[in-house]
Amino acid sequence: MHWWLWLVLGLMLVGLEVLTPGGFYVLFFGIGALVVGTLSGLGWGGPIWFQWLLFSVLSVASLLLCRPHLIRLTRSKERLDPIDTLVGETAVLTEDVPPGATGKAELRGTTWTVLNRTEGTLRRGQRSRVEHVDGLTLWVRGQ
Repeated sequence: MHWWLWLVLGLMLVGLEVLTPGGFYVLFFGIGALVVGTLSGLGWGGPIWFQWLLFSVLSVASLLLCRPHLIRLTRSKERLDPIDTLVGETAVLTEDVPPGATGKAELRGTTWTVLNRTEGTLRRGQRSRVEHVDGLTLWVRGQ
C-alpha cells in the first residue's frame, strides 16, 4: 500500500475520533496508520502484509497501554480547595422532615431539597448543618 494512503487513513481515523464523543478508541488506530505511513514513506515499511501486521500490533498495543492513562488524564478531578461549598453551612427548615425523608430548607436565600440524616424528626424553623451535597440535595443533621 502506498505511504500516502496510510497517512490519509490515519488522518481520517484521527478526525473520526475528534467527531465522536470521547472513548479514545479510534485515535490509536489513526496513530498506528500514521506511523506505518511514515515508516513506508521512509522506505522502512516492508511488504504490504508486514505493514498491515505492524498497523494492527501498533494500534492494539497503544490502545491497551495508553488509553487508561489518557482516560485518567481527561477525567475532571475534584478540586482540593473548593471555591464555594455548602458543607458546614446552616440551613433553616421550612417544613417538618421525618428521619431519612426529604423536605425543604432555606439556605443563602434559596429553597433547597434536604435529606434528613438524623434519627429524629427535624422541625420547621429548626437550624440544621449541611453534611454533604448530592447534586441539588443537601444532606443535613439537626444542630
